[in-house]
Amino acid sequence: MASSSSVQNMFSLEGHTALITGATRGIGQAVAIALAEAGADIILVQRDESSLTTYNQIRSLGRSATIYKADLSSPSDVSSLVPRILSDGHVIRILINCAGIQRRHPSHLFPDADFNEVIQVNLNTVFTLCRDIGAHMLNLEPSPVTGRKGSIINFASLLTFQGGLTVPAYAASKGAVGQLTKSFANEWTSRGITVNAIAPGYVETEMNEALLKDEGRLRSISERIPAGRWGSPEDFKGTAVYLASKASGYVSGHVLVVDGGWMGR
Repeated sequence: MASSSSVQNMFSLEGHTALITGATRGIGQAVAIALAEAGADIILVQRDESSLTTYNQIRSLGRSATIYKADLSSPSDVSSLVPRILSDGHVIRILINCAGIQRRHPSHLFPDADFNEVIQVNLNTVFTLCRDIGAHMLNLEPSPVTGRKGSIINFASLLTFQGGLTVPAYAASKGAVGQLTKSFANEWTSRGITVNAIAPGYVETEMNEALLKDEGRLRSISERIPAGRWGSPEDFKGTAVYLASKASGYVSGHVLVVDGGWMGR
């Protein structure tokens, strides 16, 4: 029988429940399935139940999957989400904020409505869920599985560090997510909650469809990636399990870049 300090057990999430946004497709879907493969039950936050692919895959692994409907562009939906989940008796040990939207316009023409919507989904929602789930976690006893009360993982971006082109709202939101992550970590790490972020590089997902269709941008970006390829959602499975598990117990306030070497150039 493996000891509690064995590598296998250090990455176990057995008996834990994870709350994740943005898991109907792409990176979020891969991360949700990875957490289930590591033993976690999953609460999925979705706009509706029209997509059940992630839900069905989690159930096929023998793990529990529950869907809560919420429109993350609606402040009232977001503010009522955690109270609804906790009133149903769920104990959340892992929070993954993966939902995000993108709007592209030349900066001098960027509409207020699009800017505000991006900030609401990518930043304000992350703040509210971190605050509300963090308050819940602070009242828990440390888990015998991970040795801490909880793990929060936010999704940042290369634009946490860089400005990008025609995406000022996205860059502003993701820069702020990096600082929000560090701010919560400063207060909560000593109290048993690690708070980290994952910053994806260029990944072949629906959000990057405009770049993938622009031959010039696609070529210039691809030539700079040392790995020689764009990322795939599966590249984030191990990273997410690591940051949620006992293996990362001494990691907090960190923005982990997963970019095929882009930031090293």
